[in-house]
Amino acid sequence: MITGIRGVLEAAGPDWAAVAVGGVTLRVYVPSSLALRLGEPGAAVALHTELRIREEQPVLYGFADAASVQLFGLLTGVSGVGPRLALGLLSALEPAGLQLAVATGDVAALSTAPGVGRRTASRIILELKGKLDLDDLAGAAPAPAGGAGEALAALTALGYSAAEAKAALDRLPQTEDLSVEERLRLALQQFAAGG
Repeated sequence: MITGIRGVLEAAGPDWAAVAVGGVTLRVYVPSSLALRLGEPGAAVALHTELRIREEQPVLYGFADAASVQLFGLLTGVSGVGPRLALGLLSALEPAGLQLAVATGDVAALSTAPGVGRRTASRIILELKGKLDLDDLAGAAPAPAGGAGEALAALTALGYSAAEAKAALDRLPQTEDLSVEERLRLALQQFAAGG
């Protein structure tokens, strides 16, 4: 089993990277968000990987950290979710956003991933809700309670990373009387102001 690779980036596409390792170049399928962060050809690359056999061909999937590999494995364990769909989910939501969407039952956020309909999103939530430990996977904190959790889910559904959304919400006045809409409005104002 290949659990990780270190090498030199030779080329990258929207969801793959060609990494030269010891005289051999491996094609590794990665979330699109990670493909954008790998750098230019010639850059040193280290990926955590999972090897799968698809149609009698070995396919290597790469991730930034071991927690993402674990999340990928949980997603592919859901009925009807294959490796490509799992990569699409990790690309669209990133690990923390995906965990938050499952924890809060946010079907709409999961449905933003290509190829994921409401039925598949509901199945993912149903099958993974008890299996995700938000403290362990991807270093995410538990979802905030009440309006802050709903606002965080809404911001991640709008395309902000969970870390960006949480930082913006943490900068808001810490009062319980802010509605979800007010939290969203204030957070979006911060993003618009470049904060």
